[in-house]
This record gives sequence, structure tokens and C-alpha cells, in this order.
Amino acid sequence: MQFQELSDIQHATKRSQREFFRFGMGLLFVVSIMIYASWGLGISGRQGIMLVVAAMIGGYMAMNIGANDVANNVGPAVGSKSISMAGAIVIAAIFEVMGAIIAGGDVVSTVRGDIIDMSAVPDSDHFLALMTAALLAGALWLNLATAVGAPVSTTHSIVGAVLGAGVMAGGFAAANWEVMITIVASWVISPVLGGLVAAGFLFWIKRAITYKSDMVQAARKTVPILIGVMAFAFSTYLILKGLNKIWSVDFWLATVIGAVIGLLVWLVTGSVIARRVSTLSNTKKSINTLFTLPLICAAALLSFAHGANDVANAIGPLAAIADVVLSGEVSSSAPIPLWVLLIGAVGIALGLALYGPKLIRTVGGEITDLDQMRAFSIAMAAAVTVIIASQLGLPVSSTHIAIGGIFGVGFLREHLKSNYSQMLEWIKHRHSGADKAGVEAYLDRFSAADMETKQKMLSELKAHEADVSLTKKEYKQMRRVYRGELVKRTAVTKIVAAWVITVPASALMAAGIYWLIVSLL
Repeated sequence: MQFQELSDIQHATKRSQREFFRFGMGLLFVVSIMIYASWGLGISGRQGIMLVVAAMIGGYMAMNIGANDVANNVGPAVGSKSISMAGAIVIAAIFEVMGAIIAGGDVVSTVRGDIIDMSAVPDSDHFLALMTAALLAGALWLNLATAVGAPVSTTHSIVGAVLGAGVMAGGFAAANWEVMITIVASWVISPVLGGLVAAGFLFWIKRAITYKSDMVQAARKTVPILIGVMAFAFSTYLILKGLNKIWSVDFWLATVIGAVIGLLVWLVTGSVIARRVSTLSNTKKSINTLFTLPLICAAALLSFAHGANDVANAIGPLAAIADVVLSGEVSSSAPIPLWVLLIGAVGIALGLALYGPKLIRTVGGEITDLDQMRAFSIAMAAAVTVIIASQLGLPVSSTHIAIGGIFGVGFLREHLKSNYSQMLEWIKHRHSGADKAGVEAYLDRFSAADMETKQKMLSELKAHEADVSLTKKEYKQMRRVYRGELVKRTAVTKIVAAWVITVPASALMAAGIYWLIVSLL
């Protein structure tokens, strides 16, 4: 008993040490920002103090983005064991920083999505208070969501915060409610589209590879096509979303360039896959290894695109505050100083390294079990859904797409497994009273057959035997076997609830913080 108590104390001490280290590193980063903003910029007065405070909050916001949002890019790869947690953090951190610095852009919108009419804001001091409140509220909400293990949209967090503070500053008439309607629509559009695309890719892989009796030869033909499609999708996605601030092209040119890259990758990988499959066994586990490298590349590319786009969520309000303090006026767009860009990039990388593993584990394994094929389907959904939404003009959230993709592959597995269970029960009912060994032999042949052979066996059985129907109760019992086992309903409920309250929660927090700042000033 004493040894057990000593062991518990040691474990608790180690956890406390880790938490203290994380907190200390985060605090050091924020203090470093304070020192630079105070001394390095040489700005004094009340607005100078506001800039220093905003810079510190911007760093805090960036760390929370790294802790929460980046998990969607690397979580599936980690959950499928394609890459270790440490490797994923290193890759994501490097490519997030590269995306932010190389393709983060030189100018950022001061009010993301034009959700607030800036003419309704009384003066520059109130504008500074608005942006500071939005930064802090968005960061606090992300921190809370990360603490409870709920991946939420960073964009929705900051948009809700700007909305709440903006309404407090200029009244309800200052808000652009049409934009808010599109954001609400994205709550449904993003996860549904992501889930459908991910489920579609997984079903393709199953029908083309894992449902075949010779999976090795099927993989030799299909995997190069899948990798070529991936190259096409990610090339187009990066051109449209990752490089759009330094190289702006229209949708069709991006698609053509992506198609050429995809074709070249398909031609090159054909011979590589042919050599690889010659050493593989005819098992699903063996075939899964073919998707490891594509998943690592997907995690890197998604991180690059995320750094290029979502760094604005951390530094957009900060850049706006810096612009007002330095220029003395409020404008619709603001230049991004290098020091502001570095706060966003380094903060995201640091937050990922210190607090990212919690959400990476949630995304990678706590919703549904992932292997490489399922994770590949989710990664494809992240790119393809954004491309489709861009062309159709639909509002989407990258976080909701990724989580929707995980839901999609999980619910597809539930559907397929319950259907397969129904087939087996139907076969047993058809052979009711027959020799047990003969029934088991038939079931073994059925299980080992490919999809076409299974369908033929069922058709022959149906043609030669009397019709047997299962009751509704029996069907429900078989569906319940996998319900909740393959997709954890508690995780789904928690995440969806967090999505729904993100905008109103961050809006209310920002409104309260804005009122407090203005009262103090």
C-alpha cells in the first residue's frame, strides 16, 4: 500500500512539473513580447500601453490556436500511427511557421469578414478597445475549448468576439448580419461536406482494394491513382488557399495546374508502388503501409496552408491595433509588421508543442479508431471540400471539415459493419436446420470472397431457398452492436455542442471585456 501511494505521489509530481514547465514557457513567450513591444517599438502614452497589452494578448491567442486548431492537420496521421506525436509536432510547427512567413501576406483585413461597420465605432480609442477585447475573448474561448478537449473553429471564435465587441461599441446596427448568417450556415455545411467526401474516399478504397480477394494487385492499380488525385487536390488547395496572398490565380487555372501535377505524380508513383507491393502480404495491415508517406505529406501541406491563412486570426486584430497606433487612423486593411507576423508564427508553433498533444489525441483516436486508409480519406476531405466550397461560394470551416471527415469515416464503418452483420444473420436464417459444419464452411467462403462474389453468392442463395425475413427487432439489435462502438457518441455530442456555442460564447465574453476596458479608460 505504501509503495502504491509513493508511486501515485511520484506520478502527480511529474504531472505538476510538466504543467509548470508548460506554463513557464508560455509565460516567458508573453513576457518577451511585452519587453519588445515596450522598449523595441518606442511608443508611449495610453495607446502605447494598449499596443503592448494587445501584443501580449496576440501571443496568447497564437498559442491557443496552435494548441487547438493545428490538431486537425496532424491528428489523423498520429491516430493512424503513420507518424509519432513528436514527429507530427515538429513537422506541423515547421510548416505552420513557413506558411505564416512565406505566404501569410503583407496586408490583413482589420475586421475579418467585414462583420462590423467601422464607421459605427465612435473613435480610434474605442476601436483599440474593440480589437483588444476580441483578441482576448477569442483566446480565452480557445483556451477553454482546449481544456475540455473540444476542437473548435478559430475563425468562428475571433468572428464571434469581433461581433460581440462591435455590437457593444456601435450597437446592433453596426453588425453585418448577412455575414453572420453565412457563418451559421457553415456549422452545417462544413462537417456535412467533409463527412460525405471522406466517406466517399473510404468507400472507394474499400471497394477498389480491401474488398478484393487479391488486395496486393488491387492496390498496385488503385493506390497510384489515389496518390495522383491527392497531388491534384492538394496542389489546387495550396494554390487557392495557401499561396493566394503571394500568387493570386483564378479557380480554373489553379485546377489545371493541380491536374498537371496530379498526372505527373500518378505516372511517377506507379512504378514506385509496383516495387513496393511486390514485398507486401495480402492483408489489410500490409496494404495500409502504402498510405503512410502520403499522410505525412498531407499533414505538412495542411499545416503550411493553415499557417498561411489562419495566422491572420491571431495577428489580424493585433496588426489593426498597431496600424491605428502608428498611423493614428482606422482603415479597412492594415500592413503586417514583421514582428507581428513572428508573434503569430512562433506563438502557434509554441502552443502546438506545449499544449497540442491533448487535442491531437482527441482528433486522432478519441472519436473513432483510425488506420492509414481512413486517415488518408480524412486528409483528402480537408482539401477537396475546400476546393468544392470555393467554387460554389459556400462558407466552410477547416476545423469543421476535418472533424466532419472523422465523423464520416466512423459512421460509414458503422453502416458497413451493421450491414455485413445483417448479411451473416440472413445467411444463418437461410440455412436454419442445416449441418452446422456446412453452414460454417459457407460463411468462411462468404467472408473470404470479394464484393462481386459475395453478391453472387447472396443472389444464388436467394434464388434457391425460401424467403426468410428478419424482424425489425433483430435488425435494430444488429445495428446497436456497432452503434457507439465505432463512433463515440459522447465525443460527438461534446464537439457539436462546442461548435454551436462558439460564436455566442466568444461574443458575450468580448462584449463584457470591451465594456470593462472602456470603463477603465
